[in-house]
Amino acid sequence: MEAILALEDGRVWRGRAFGARAEVAGEVVFNTAMTGYQEILTDPSYCGQIVTMTYPLIGNYGATEEDVESRRVFVEGFVVREISRVTSNWRAQESLDDYLKRYGIPGISDIDTRSLVRHIRERGSMRGCLSTSSADEKVVIEKARQSPEMVGLDLASVVTCPKVYTWTDAQTSAYGSPALLHEKSAGERFHVVAYDFGLKHNSLRTLASLGCRVTVVPAHTSAEDVAAMKPDGIWLSNGPGDPEPLTEVIANLRRLLGRYPIFGICLGHQLMGLALGGRTYKLPFGHHGGNQPVKELATGRIEITAQNHGFAVDADSLPSDCEVTHINLNDNTVEGLRHRTLPVYSVQYHPEAGPGPHDAAHLFDRFTRMMDRHRQGDMA
Repeated sequence: MEAILALEDGRVWRGRAFGARAEVAGEVVFNTAMTGYQEILTDPSYCGQIVTMTYPLIGNYGATEEDVESRRVFVEGFVVREISRVTSNWRAQESLDDYLKRYGIPGISDIDTRSLVRHIRERGSMRGCLSTSSADEKVVIEKARQSPEMVGLDLASVVTCPKVYTWTDAQTSAYGSPALLHEKSAGERFHVVAYDFGLKHNSLRTLASLGCRVTVVPAHTSAEDVAAMKPDGIWLSNGPGDPEPLTEVIANLRRLLGRYPIFGICLGHQLMGLALGGRTYKLPFGHHGGNQPVKELATGRIEITAQNHGFAVDADSLPSDCEVTHINLNDNTVEGLRHRTLPVYSVQYHPEAGPGPHDAAHLFDRFTRMMDRHRQGDMA
């Protein structure tokens, strides 16, 4: 069956349909990872987006419940050059085609993904519509134009958990994860409250492997309710959409500053930048993939990181009591920051990987050391 991918600027690609028979709209982005498509599909940070994989062959190792990173698939649609019609992996429980059908997600294959990616790099990410039900290009283009823009869109409230729950599972997937880099601690050393803006399970697994009892709370949980849980530290998760509409979340973070050690990643990093008095802005086509080079300014150390975000913190907007700690070597955007006197730091990338390199897994260890110092009365 034929499928159509149309962008809001009128550019159209025709290909073959796979996955569910449906019509969806969202921001079209590209991911440069070679593997890990199931973790990408189940990353809530992709809510509201149609994801294009730059690697040409996708689906050869199928899908398994061991590799999911959240409760369901969150991408709106999936775009690949070629989908493997053969599933060849002893761990596979179903094909990628069947997996997407089960979650109602449409896909398109047999298009020139290189031309699509180059178009986005030159023109910037834009709204698109993926349809397996309409052959009328003008209709599909108009549906792309009618879809909501990412700027000003609060998607964290859409993907967050509905209620508080406790996470204790430190188990890892069969192929490995950052948690394997740590020797599991005996007993519970710390109590961490994790704000869920669209978190991935591997972050929770990694925290649990370091001896943390993790209480996961919805995005809009008040600072007073968090304080009542008596945490040793607060973790701010990744997530989708624009951080600026989350005014209630930002206000809560400001009330928590200085009271507990705080570690944020991705959207949590952007929200921390806003809570500290900075601003954020939309990137031309974002950073999506497992090969983003990041430099730690204090040491000159280079890490290859997993990333998935379309917004960034404006370095010039940060107050004098904040310091930029990391930059992206591709475009010099802010990749990390810290407060000079308070126990607060954050990074724009994904130290939990899943998928991605494990270069930044040490940041979770840093968080536990910070909680330990804070418990002993050292506020820095």
